[in-house]
Amino acid sequence: MFRWNGGGLSNFSQDENHVRGIWRRTTLDSYRGQDPHWESIIDIDALAVADKKNWVFKGASCLPPEERLCLVHFSDGGKDAVRVREFDLDTNAFVTTGFALSEGKQAVSWVDRDAVLIARDWGEGTLTQVGYPFVLKELKRAQPLVPAREVFRGEATDTMAAPFVLRENEGKVHAAGAMRAISFVEQEYVLFGPNASIKLNLPKKANISGIVSGRLLVTLDEDWILSGSTRFAAGPMISYGLGKWNKDLLRGMPSLVFQPEPRRALSGFPVTKNLLMASPDNVQSKAFIYRYDQGTWRATPIPLPTNENVSLSAASEETDVVQFTVSNYLEPTPLWYFDAASEGLEILRTILPKFNPFRHVAEQFEATSLDGTRIPYFLVRPKNARFGAEIPTLLNGYGGFHASLPALLCGSDGAALAGAGHAYVVANLRSGGEFGPRWHEAAPAATKQRTWDDFIAFAEDLMRRKVTSPRPWAWSSAAREICWWAPRLLSAETAPTQRSGRWRCSTCFVSQVGCRLLLHRRIWRSRHPSSAGGSRPTHPIRSLSRARPTQTPSFSLPPTATACMRRTAAARLAALGQPYYCYENIDRGHSAAANLTGYARRLALEYTYAARRLVD
Repeated sequence: MFRWNGGGLSNFSQDENHVRGIWRRTTLDSYRGQDPHWESIIDIDALAVADKKNWVFKGASCLPPEERLCLVHFSDGGKDAVRVREFDLDTNAFVTTGFALSEGKQAVSWVDRDAVLIARDWGEGTLTQVGYPFVLKELKRAQPLVPAREVFRGEATDTMAAPFVLRENEGKVHAAGAMRAISFVEQEYVLFGPNASIKLNLPKKANISGIVSGRLLVTLDEDWILSGSTRFAAGPMISYGLGKWNKDLLRGMPSLVFQPEPRRALSGFPVTKNLLMASPDNVQSKAFIYRYDQGTWRATPIPLPTNENVSLSAASEETDVVQFTVSNYLEPTPLWYFDAASEGLEILRTILPKFNPFRHVAEQFEATSLDGTRIPYFLVRPKNARFGAEIPTLLNGYGGFHASLPALLCGSDGAALAGAGHAYVVANLRSGGEFGPRWHEAAPAATKQRTWDDFIAFAEDLMRRKVTSPRPWAWSSAAREICWWAPRLLSAETAPTQRSGRWRCSTCFVSQVGCRLLLHRRIWRSRHPSSAGGSRPTHPIRSLSRARPTQTPSFSLPPTATACMRRTAAARLAALGQPYYCYENIDRGHSAAANLTGYARRLALEYTYAARRLVD
């Protein structure tokens, strides 16, 4: 994978010699060859040694259109707080007198080469109740942080605030402003004017997505009635003409770009000189070029393989080229290069195979949840599988935060399972993002039980199809061969306790288990069950806080950071007399692994545990 950088391309690579990674660059012509020549930009391993820090590369933001100057983010051990330093790609060195921000939870955006907008901890009273900044300031080059000019202040009760700058692909700045996150799913956009700030006339569940063909793109995650004759159902993309919009920010009338359907939603949409868009149809994608012509957006299909997952991974805003991956569960994923101007299409690279795909087959099925909703899921199984036998099966689901689980190469899952003749299953649960906002909003807060009903339904559908079979002596101990492997609240707090006899083991990765005392828990209140805005789960959801010795399955708790409150869950299981495993990673961070060695170790621990539980 790569991203476009000032006419060339760059990527972040990790291997046995660079476990923390190396940010590097090459040319497109070189990348097309068998053995590309990569030039090192920053060697994170070497920098960590020099600085005596456990640096984790958190990405870089380069100033368009030249993309010579970059703000590089580093985290010490993988935590959310980062240090930011300015880097010059022409000299291949950090800028001695450049922007340098001390460690903190912060967001920064370029205004021009001599100014940036920053949201960060500015001292007492500048962080929200959940620990993120809500005060934005403008910082000039060579200026200390203290005298930076305040340009926006949200509320302490918000989730956070972050800066944004609206640019065309040639680099022209149309406006700068702040995104005020009122909650995890609601936000306001405020533009900075010469005399006063202006709050844009957009619904709270809307996202500004960029500028194409002189039009501002916005996606809507809720129904919006703009006037009696102008109304949009949740899930579309709309656009504003910048000319009229700039003259009257509050009364501009948008036009429709994309309208979703019940099982067809908006996915990736990288911005080039045109708009390129992936649109999943029943979790299998298609890609289109959208061009604005004579007042109308017209879509042209891109001739990519069908019935697979299309991911638009990077684009060059200055030109009209984009890269795609086209993936399924079994075949090595190719990286496609597409030039929208000439409509030229080619495969640049294909990932190395990790297992033999010809011994397996991938199928899509549907299960019926408790309320009658059809829940799609994918089954990857050996071609010669004998139905009715006990096939060790790993179940994966998410169902939250608008995140989707599209068809992707099994990778480490396939390497660990396919070679042993086991099965792998992925469910597309409600509260995820597979079918747009309505699918996501079908199971928040008080109706979160639907997500777990969906997971239980598809697990039982596997038994009905005899992919896995219950023990002949009791239905209550059915699916002893199933390891339920799912992240967050899905696995660890609910269905194992609701169907305690049916899960041979449960593993969760970076779960919220035991984190009820953390500040971040408040961010997710709107997504998970609570009573009167509190943090305690409501009936009938049974989390670990309600578990009893006869209800609780075998658990493997998250490979998480030492400082996190997952220890609370471990203490609860210990009090129940329930055996469990919990790996505490000294390195912090949402990924639970600060480098490649830690990541490999985490996978090894998880798969060893699963294999010992699943296989006699």
